[in-house]
Amino acid sequence: MKALLMFSAMALSSGSAAGGAAAADTAAANPPRSITIQSPNPLPDDGRISVFLAGSIDMGGSVDWQAQVARELADEGVVLLNPRRDDWNPAWKPSADEPEFRRQVEWELTALQRADVIAMYFVPGSQSPVTLLELGLHAGSGKLLLACPDGFWRKGNVDITADRYHVPRFESLPALVAAVRERVERLRRARAGSGPR
Repeated sequence: MKALLMFSAMALSSGSAAGGAAAADTAAANPPRSITIQSPNPLPDDGRISVFLAGSIDMGGSVDWQAQVARELADEGVVLLNPRRDDWNPAWKPSADEPEFRRQVEWELTALQRADVIAMYFVPGSQSPVTLLELGLHAGSGKLLLACPDGFWRKGNVDITADRYHVPRFESLPALVAAVRERVERLRRARAGSGPR
């Protein structure tokens, strides 16, 4: 009887070890999904790598490239900070006295500061004055990755500024997404203590 109990305990112990290994393998095969936080929702502070999606919105007039990037980075397990608001009201005046406008700008400024990576995309044919401002604010941060394809009205200004501050530039949105993936992987290795940042 004693031998039977010992055998059962050993079988349970090896089964739970095998189950633990299987769970670890499953977790490695299925990393956590990325989450998207849209303005003006609270910014998480849970240690995950965050990517701010800076770029053309033009009061909702530009293509929703942020949604495309969110789909393409869904498997990265990062926090995507998206300033594009579903509830944006064009009647809000672009004035510091307008509460919702102020809330939007302050959310963006805070999210840009907190982000580990800033992915910036200038949509060809757009104006993007706020994105130009954000480029000026963060060009020297070391966090910025930039795509400014032909057709953006101030591409020359953007390219010269990026060159001056050594901002990596890419010619398309897919190339920018690939660069974000590489940067996220570098940050993960650096946080794990196994590689350069």
